Amino acid sequence: MVPQRPGPVGAALTARRLFLRLLLIVAVAAAATAGVSLTWVAIGGGPLGVHGLVALSLGVLGTVAMTWTLMALAFKSSREGWDDRPDDPDRP
Repeated sequence: MVPQRPGPVGAALTARRLFLRLLLIVAVAAAATAGVSLTWVAIGGGPLGVHGLVALSLGVLGTVAMTWTLMALAFKSSREGWDDRPDDPDRP
């Protein structure tokens, strides 16, 4: 029987997960950019130049990053009790 090597642990596992999440975000942004670009050409718009593709990519990436950040903040505030009512029921 061949001994199996243990998988990554600790900081290496965290870095790997972060890398995979960032890779997923970039893949989603690339797919969205390609979809918008193809839709633009399909509806009769002119072909996008390099500057148009760069601007579209940055816009999509910024939107995805902002959405991800705001959702993370919403979950964080919910977990930490920031959304709970105060202890005094008489105060609105």
